[in-house]
Amino acid sequence: MMSITIALSKGRIFDDTAPLLKAAGIVALDDPETSRKLILATNRDNVRLIIVRASDVPTYVQYGAADMGIAGKDVLLEHGGAGLYQPLDLNIARCRMMVAVRDDFDYESAVGRGARVRVATKYFQTAREHFAEKGMHVDLIKLYGSMELAPLVGLADAIVDLVSSGNTLKANHLKAVEEIRPISARLVINQAALKLKREIIQPMLDAFSAAIPQ
Repeated sequence: MMSITIALSKGRIFDDTAPLLKAAGIVALDDPETSRKLILATNRDNVRLIIVRASDVPTYVQYGAADMGIAGKDVLLEHGGAGLYQPLDLNIARCRMMVAVRDDFDYESAVGRGARVRVATKYFQTAREHFAEKGMHVDLIKLYGSMELAPLVGLADAIVDLVSSGNTLKANHLKAVEEIRPISARLVINQAALKLKREIIQPMLDAFSAAIPQ
């Protein structure tokens, strides 16, 4: 029997994906938040889920370890999208990629006078392209978490990070000053798998498409 492996990450994307999977007739038999299993069986014998880091989803799909996966556009921009077919914006896990600074930092003035700005982010590729398009001189500092701390302790003048409600920024006396792009989760498919397993993948695609929240 032809089988399908779907790569997912824990947390918000998995939770938001569950209704889409259910619409395609797929239900995980274990909860990834409570199970230590990294390969989850489903109610369909020919479909399994693998639980990986969000940033690794495109890599698993690109190299065929998974046939399809669900990843945020932020992750796909950093990955580059090589070897991936991205047919659907699932309109879930929505947020914005923003530039943020301390409340007392005059970002517009710094940009206007051509100052060299230090920017902390884990989204190196996206940040580099954004500031290059603006003609800004920036020094990028790679961080993997607690991004809001960087401007508060003098490590950076600004951060590039994902913002949902903005409450974390406010709590840390930061303000968003520029939107780089809206972000949402996308369905990604291995290009070879799409050709070889189209008869099983296409119905899933159609079900996902019909169930996308508006």
